Amino acid sequence: MKKAYLVLSNGMVFEGTRIGAEKDSIGELVFTTGVVGYLETLTDPSYAGQIILQTFPLIGNYGVIEEDFEGTSALSGYVVRELCEEPSNFRSMYKLDDYLKRAGIPGIAGVDTRQLTRLIREQGVMNACICSEIPSSLDAVKAYSVKDKVALLSIKHKEVFEAEGEKRYEVCLMDYGAKHNIVRCLQKRGCRVTVLPYDTSAEEILALRPDGLMLSNGPGDPMDNPGCIAELKKLIGKLPVFGICLGHQLAALAMGGKTVKLKYGHRGANQPVKRVSDGICFITSQNHGYAVVSESMQGKALVSYVNANDQSCEGLEYPDKKCFTVQFHPEGCSGPRDTEFLFDRFISLMGGKKNA
Repeated sequence: MKKAYLVLSNGMVFEGTRIGAEKDSIGELVFTTGVVGYLETLTDPSYAGQIILQTFPLIGNYGVIEEDFEGTSALSGYVVRELCEEPSNFRSMYKLDDYLKRAGIPGIAGVDTRQLTRLIREQGVMNACICSEIPSSLDAVKAYSVKDKVALLSIKHKEVFEAEGEKRYEVCLMDYGAKHNIVRCLQKRGCRVTVLPYDTSAEEILALRPDGLMLSNGPGDPMDNPGCIAELKKLIGKLPVFGICLGHQLAALAMGGKTVKLKYGHRGANQPVKRVSDGICFITSQNHGYAVVSESMQGKALVSYVNANDQSCEGLEYPDKKCFTVQFHPEGCSGPRDTEFLFDRFISLMGGKKNA
């Protein structure tokens, strides 16, 4: 095994062994707390430009199952305590290290992931690089930022996915870095889904005469997408809208709200969220480093969900505009399928009843 280093922007160096692609890479170092689901994490486009640190110590034990992929991998690196070399699962197709090599993802194993997680929790997310030699200067690491990833990840031309069984609704899905399971959740509810590039105009969307509009997840700072925000400002109130993750943030900005970068974000399949109306708590799947400022939405929307740990905004209702959004991933099947009922609510908003 070849030696590798994880060098943080604060100058700290962690020595380990090289896994994945043999190349150096810079990214924003973030941690995710999922015990399982590393394949979904690796293929979640929302991680674009980031180096993922897995808090669970053993990764790769059930191998690679391509059927579970959520999209195109766009992360900058991968950090684990121990990479399983001999996976055991009847669905496994090949080893995780082979996937990292094929996808061009550099990684490092054998480092103290508990110490790294504590550092991020105490000091906040920071940039880092995975490299074969410790760099003489950290200027490039410190200067790095996650930029222009939505444009990179979004499809270039519209794609259509037929409904399962009888078609009941036409839904447009804005692709800011959408996960595959969003499409599947809509299809099984009788929706024909037209996935659209991130920069599709409001006029083009309305010309398609959809029954509803879905806003997907995606990477980076929501404020870096002024064009998307401007188009949503024209759309919200014109048709039923359901937004997830980045879509939730973009909708809030379109309605005059504000967003803020969190100290270390919420990433993992075990994030507790409380519904404001009745106090019920749901275990949710999340992946975001920014949040909507609740106070900025006063008079514009109602806060429907809050994070049970830090009380940050996790959901918004726009009652007079047939629009609702959530920060977490109801398609993530985390509890199991705890909040997938939100897709049924979207169906109801379009004029139908539950079809699942």
